[in-house]
Amino acid sequence: MTESRHETVRDPGEVSLGDRAAHAVLEYREGRPAALEEVVREMTPLLWHTVRAQGVDPQAADDVVQDTWVALVRHMDSIAEPHAVLKWLLVTARRGAWEAVRRRRRDEQHRTELHDGPDPETGAHREVPSADPAPDAVVATNDRDRTLWTVFQDLPARCRELLRLVSLADRPDYKYISEAIGMPVGSIGATRGRCLAKLRTLLDESGADDTWRHA
Repeated sequence: MTESRHETVRDPGEVSLGDRAAHAVLEYREGRPAALEEVVREMTPLLWHTVRAQGVDPQAADDVVQDTWVALVRHMDSIAEPHAVLKWLLVTARRGAWEAVRRRRRDEQHRTELHDGPDPETGAHREVPSADPAPDAVVATNDRDRTLWTVFQDLPARCRELLRLVSLADRPDYKYISEAIGMPVGSIGATRGRCLAKLRTLLDESGADDTWRHA
């Protein structure tokens, strides 16, 4: 690693978690894993709570978090933007959680089918009602999501970053969010409120219907 890569690195207590994660990637590539080990220690609780917030049980959450770190190491040499690693970890953990929930639901449905067995009169297996939403509900949801995503892109970058992190968990940990984006803990709540107000204003201006704006 060249000297220029290190000259802007400050004391760990003075830089955000995102900056430390980026530095850890560069260090790991040079054969020095200590910085990454420290980031793993700091980030694992945030990732675990993020996964748990999606409805994953504790043991499965441990597996998802472990898989997330394994995926990071596997792709370490192909990471083009180290400063995006923190967001990548959060998104990967959340997607892993969704997949874990889908697997659990499939297993539960399969067990239900086996438990119910065939109908005693017809000999046919009882049909388990689908947990999937109706097609018209899917269309409405997709349209709503596209509207929100389009409007979301018009928010200032700082608002987009904050709202993404806050939305990852039902009870977001402001301490970790503060470290991730370099914002004082005491400012997160007020800034979030202003960002949501701005988002509602943009939704109003976009002509989105009331059902979506107040969902």
